[in-house]
Amino acid sequence: MANLGSTAARRYAEAAFQLATRDKALEPYGDGLDLAAELVSDARVLGVLRNPARPLRQRLEVVDALLAKRVPEPVFKLVSLLVERGKIDRIGAVASEYRRLLNRERGIVEAVAKTALALDAGETEALQKKVAKMTGQTVDLRVEVDESLIGGITVRVGDTLYDASVRGRLERLRERLVAGAR
Repeated sequence: MANLGSTAARRYAEAAFQLATRDKALEPYGDGLDLAAELVSDARVLGVLRNPARPLRQRLEVVDALLAKRVPEPVFKLVSLLVERGKIDRIGAVASEYRRLLNRERGIVEAVAKTALALDAGETEALQKKVAKMTGQTVDLRVEVDESLIGGITVRVGDTLYDASVRGRLERLRERLVAGAR
């Protein structure tokens, strides 16, 4: 079911990206989608917009109050369409997918680093430069804390995982020991 949702989000994002390309407004559309996703992420707003007991007209009035004149018209229409179709909870995924398309258009590779402890701004910047050097591309880096790593770091760039975590080292050591015992 999650895959179905991501497929729908990708289709909506691709349609928005095509319109933004046509309108030469890639960044304003992206900013509008990000704003819509941020506003809709509020549990109260999402609850109102997803509530089928509330008349559609009222739900669309909420969208109008939140977004009218704040986002490009096609973004406004997309959010309204998602409300009408009962898929407004996918706006965050649509915004993320749109950003991925925008990054790809600009030659920016997305990377996700997972660390056992939070990084400060200087450490994050140094890591971003290191990943950029490793990939030879401009990097959009997102850092997440994953306490299960024990220590160290993992970085995923596309389908490639760079694992310099303590957990990863221990797993590789265990595999070598098990293979040697055979």
